[in-house]
Amino acid sequence: MRRPAASVSVGSKLQSVAKKSKEMIHFSRDQLMGSAFVAFGIILFVGFFYAAVVSKMLPPYENWLLAAIQNDRYYCLLVPLTLPVIIVAVYLHWLSMKMFKHA
Repeated sequence: MRRPAASVSVGSKLQSVAKKSKEMIHFSRDQLMGSAFVAFGIILFVGFFYAAVVSKMLPPYENWLLAAIQNDRYYCLLVPLTLPVIIVAVYLHWLSMKMFKHA
């Protein structure tokens, strides 16, 4: 069975979809800043994860910078040991705000 030829309305629908997509691409400054912060956080997470975990499992490097990252013992412990300190700091902040609020 033959399919009917495409009508003119299909082309106009595609043009209207293109117009709507151009109109929807407008981002506010806050959305762009938020996206930049999220992207920066993801990049930092990937970098620290590489330095802490992945580089230790790879064979030795010839490059001096990558070899220094691989042989490092500070940053691979920094992030995991920072988490308990952050938890205590958040608790103390909450406690001090409660005491201030009810004093």
